[in-house]
Amino acid sequence: MLSAFQFQCHFILIFLAASKGETRYLEVRDAGEDEPFLLLSEDLKRELSAGQVYRRSLRCIDMLSTEGQFTFTADQPQLHCATFFIGEPDELITIDYDFVNIDCKGGDFLKVFDGWILKGEKFPSSLDHPLPTSERYIDFCESGNIQKSIRSSQNVAMIFFRIHQPGNGFTITVKKNTNLFPCNVISQTPSGRFTMVIPHQHRNCSFSIIYPVVIKISDLILGHLNGLFLKKPSAGCAGVGDFVELLGGAGLDPSKMFPLADLCHSFHGSAQMKIGCDNTVLRMVSSGKHVNRVTFEYHQINLQETENRKENSIEEFCFPSI
Repeated sequence: MLSAFQFQCHFILIFLAASKGETRYLEVRDAGEDEPFLLLSEDLKRELSAGQVYRRSLRCIDMLSTEGQFTFTADQPQLHCATFFIGEPDELITIDYDFVNIDCKGGDFLKVFDGWILKGEKFPSSLDHPLPTSERYIDFCESGNIQKSIRSSQNVAMIFFRIHQPGNGFTITVKKNTNLFPCNVISQTPSGRFTMVIPHQHRNCSFSIIYPVVIKISDLILGHLNGLFLKKPSAGCAGVGDFVELLGGAGLDPSKMFPLADLCHSFHGSAQMKIGCDNTVLRMVSSGKHVNRVTFEYHQINLQETENRKENSIEEFCFPSI
């Protein structure tokens, strides 16, 4: 049975699943218990001719993985609404306000959040984001026309809005830009391959997979040591400025997840781990002194894999929940 966290996140990814022929759903309790989530009826993957702009209306709770122009018009008071945006791992998201007609003085608001937030948990975490939490919120009612274009720091962003008066609303245009060195990423799919590079930057980067997965690290270059060194959380990589850690848990925020293993030394080969948590995160900590790189692939755990566990798998944590 899906946990509450998986149930929420799978709803957020429903539009991505629909575009790939999958069927998933999610309940976002923050939006209100009675909100109808009958979203499978519309296929968001449209074959658009060159130069054509994709346009459609927004729902109170919505998910966008495509560029285009989107309009929300309240047909009744809408007090708990949110739209989640997600791109490919190497994309940043730009949100432009084309038209806004809301009553800020009457209690309406329209806020952009740089990242995702669910049930009070943020991605990227406060430890990994370049901005303090207060600066990750941009309130239209406070900034007005001063800031009409907002760009995310990673491949996910979202807006919160509240509109009391029927007929009021807004129109936004969503664009995507290439990110040469993707840092914090939420995967759109339960399987894939990715290379994370941090070039002489003092920052922490997390790759989040909202599924129980088998993850295989095939190449790790930390710039300071050679050889494989795998430790459990009790030992960790204390005193090492550059390392990769694997985290597992039942929430969105990597800083609140359980550390499963640390990789402190460079290696070429294969280190495979099986993590049965609702959310799996590969997090690279970089001192900025080296060019650090990690290549890994992952796929969702199936029942047969849970029964045939190998010695190089992390199997004592999270498996009861899947």
